[in-house]
Amino acid sequence: MEDPSSQEDKLGVLKVLEALKQASQELQAHSAHNSAHSSSYAVKALLELETESESILSKYPHLSSLSQYLADLKSLVETLEQARGHGLRSFLTRRVSTHSISRVAGSIESEIQAWIDRESIESLIKGLNEPWNNEDELVRLLTQFEDRLSQGFNLELQNLVLKSKAFLVLQSVLCNPNCSKRICENAAFCIAALIRFNKDVFVGQVNMGVIIHALLDMRSIHRVKVLCELIKFTKSPFVDEIVSNGEIPKILSFLESKDLEMKVLAFDCILEIGYFGRKEAVEALLKGELIKKLVELQRSELGGVLIEMGKFGGENKERERMKREKREQKYLENHPFASCVARFAVQLEVGEGLRQREKRAFKQEILTRVREASVSDAEAATIIAEVLWGSSL
Repeated sequence: MEDPSSQEDKLGVLKVLEALKQASQELQAHSAHNSAHSSSYAVKALLELETESESILSKYPHLSSLSQYLADLKSLVETLEQARGHGLRSFLTRRVSTHSISRVAGSIESEIQAWIDRESIESLIKGLNEPWNNEDELVRLLTQFEDRLSQGFNLELQNLVLKSKAFLVLQSVLCNPNCSKRICENAAFCIAALIRFNKDVFVGQVNMGVIIHALLDMRSIHRVKVLCELIKFTKSPFVDEIVSNGEIPKILSFLESKDLEMKVLAFDCILEIGYFGRKEAVEALLKGELIKKLVELQRSELGGVLIEMGKFGGENKERERMKREKREQKYLENHPFASCVARFAVQLEVGEGLRQREKRAFKQEILTRVREASVSDAEAATIIAEVLWGSSL
């Protein structure tokens, strides 16, 4: 266990650093509008914190650069104070000093963020590797990590993640049967966030089979969301793994869930599989009676027919198309399975996983299965028309 006094010290440092970071951000904002002056709130705050933090920062080697930047800032502000005349030289000195102050403030912010990231990741990995006695704290750390990743790519942050082996630790937690549902789901969100952060680096670290099984092992809305996201980012190889692991029937079973959100997510997941899946994936979906299930959903109160929204045309086809798409989107909010058969067929038609002859063959098979699943010739005719019209849905 970490020494409580050491933990208190770090909390104290963090409080000072957060204040420094806020002041440096404000200073950069003021400098962008040419209003950075030693009397401004941001500069005064930074200089006061520089004095206050001197003894605190000296205890942490990683913060030595920050101490130097704060000293540089103090020097630049003194130079700016001395350039109060109205001559050209004073004007140029003020402009250069203002720019330099903004640059140093940016460096201060970067140094602070790097320290916070380092401490946060260290605390997270330590928490994940120890007995999970404080679940709320661990969930807080996982959420904090996910939020940080969502701020966009940062090379220093990526290096910290790789050095800490955070991805492998998160995978281990997700696949641990003794892990609580909350921790598992938050670990899954972090895995998805890492792949969004830089898929070129982190997709290669995904143990696809193990993760797929862990995500589908429990009927969890959050896990299916992550599964959909992983399919989007890892594409055909991930779908191949789903098929080879025999997980398609489990995904299809979610369409029969009593939970509407689960049903909708399952359909979204199937659409992604249809777009990226190869022949084997589509065959597995059709053998699992997907078309029959979709026809039933389209027939339900949550279904409907988008073709009834009307074809676009007229002088301005683009404007009419946009109006139609807006009407369809509004309709889909309350009828998520409207035209779901045709929407699946479109995914196959425009997707990346099938060859042209396979697309044609599957389209014919879908039409055949629609006829078999329909309760009337009228229902079959409507759905078939939508499938044939498909590409405008």
